[in-house]
Amino acid sequence: MKKTLLVYMLLIAAFALYVFRYEQSGPLNGTWEEKGLRGNIGETYMMITFQSGLEYWKSGLKGFEDAADALGVTVEYRGATRYDAQEQTTVIEQAIARKPAGIAISAIDPHSLIPAINKALDAGIPVVLFDAGAPGSRAYSFLGTDNYKAGVTAADKMAELLGREGEVAVLTVPGQQNHEERTRGFRDTIQRQYPAMKVVEVADGRSDAMVSRDESLRLMKAYPKLAGMFVTESTGATGVGEAVLSLKNRHPLKIISFDTNKATLDMIRSGTISATIAQGTWNMGYWSLQYLFHLHHHLTIPAPSSSGDNAPLPVRVDTGISVVTRKNVDDYYAK
Repeated sequence: MKKTLLVYMLLIAAFALYVFRYEQSGPLNGTWEEKGLRGNIGETYMMITFQSGLEYWKSGLKGFEDAADALGVTVEYRGATRYDAQEQTTVIEQAIARKPAGIAISAIDPHSLIPAINKALDAGIPVVLFDAGAPGSRAYSFLGTDNYKAGVTAADKMAELLGREGEVAVLTVPGQQNHEERTRGFRDTIQRQYPAMKVVEVADGRSDAMVSRDESLRLMKAYPKLAGMFVTESTGATGVGEAVLSLKNRHPLKIISFDTNKATLDMIRSGTISATIAQGTWNMGYWSLQYLFHLHHHLTIPAPSSSGDNAPLPVRVDTGISVVTRKNVDDYYAK
């Protein structure tokens, strides 16, 4: 009886070892054509953002997770809890110590994160950037909105709303590259294309609803004829919306926001916010992981890039935008 039990135990152990080894290395034992484009569950990729509690990140993370399901790998999400470059640097360095198969990063600051990004690459960890880039780094690719073009789109929409005339202001986040590009695209377009319009001021909303509310109240007081405001992120836009609602006797202010959190969509539905620019955030997450997977498994072939160098991936990928108004707002609520 004891011998039979021992034999069964040995068989079970052998089978378990076989399953474990297959799970760990099965896809690599054959060609990709035979096995399909699949990694293994022990292969971990990380997504790192800032202000990790923001609703904005959910769609990008969903894309990252969907790509993980398709590829059979594991993903983890990490982020700085605050709008703080030093904290995000610490999060990146902690991720490097864990030696993941790749890291996708949305950079809070285009300059201060460069050493941490390059440190990951020096450690042999592929890095791609998404949503907010760091052009001076050695990251393989940036996947995100063409933010300058998005600013142009916002300016054209504002001109349409105001009949091509009137004073407008911008509420943004200085020092963050994606916001600066949106602002520049907006200002350049107003200046070049709409001579009867004027950007009277660019103010700092700090990506904070209360700060943005106070700043917009100050702007409306300083410029009594202010007719429109472009807010380069959604948290601040809801603060501006609250300020407008508090001034019932003032003439209407046309507000154009960025992104599609629920509070912004609700204000579009009610008419407080006129429009918002929706980014292809799911695309950012999905293709970031696909790119990292290809880099980790050396599946890319270097080719001439826009910079003139041979690059294994497209250096910059525009993940697209759309304009959300009261007519199509229902399409953008989370299903």
